[in-house]
Amino acid sequence: MSYTLHQGDALTVSNSAHDLQNFPGENRDQRSYRSWLTELLTESYRAATEHAVAMIFTDWRQEPTTSDALQMAGWTWSGTIPWIKPSSRPRKGGPKQDSEFIIWGVKGSLDNTRDLYLPGHYIASQPRKGRVHITQKPVEVMQQLVQVCPEGGTVLDPFTGSGSTGVAALREGRRFVGVELSAHYPDVAEERLRAELTKDDFELAGPEA
Repeated sequence: MSYTLHQGDALTVSNSAHDLQNFPGENRDQRSYRSWLTELLTESYRAATEHAVAMIFTDWRQEPTTSDALQMAGWTWSGTIPWIKPSSRPRKGGPKQDSEFIIWGVKGSLDNTRDLYLPGHYIASQPRKGRVHITQKPVEVMQQLVQVCPEGGTVLDPFTGSGSTGVAALREGRRFVGVELSAHYPDVAEERLRAELTKDDFELAGPEA
């Protein structure tokens, strides 16, 4: 398995007018966030195959704690990828906060037998037209990131939200498993994922009874 893990960044949208549903889990302090994320990443590490990659979106405030949790869970921290958002708002009196960061690590080592070369940073604005989630990621960025998973492999997103990772995975020929804590967004994600399916015998698995 290869993992693309999200931790949403609400910082860049906190002053924006929208009618989008919020999501739970954003009220943890640093200690509880690290404990929670370490537990999640530890279980992900256990289930992952050799050479699997974990990627976690984070803002600048949580970046140190996120890299701690990644390493405490057993992953080898391998870098930080900036995601720069050109359309973010300027800030009077100082630099605008226009970036999120993708902390990434690997189980064991990268598979250097694959002919794969990805960028070390991304420049893309957050979706605006048809946006359905506060921290929605651009599918074009996610389509590149999910390529760390070999074709035909499985991408897991424990923070599925509106399903952008799943849409990207299906477009890139990967299987997808999504987990979402909120009551609202699974329906949104399922609608988007169904729109990507083209085979009559391809069914989405729902939550366990």
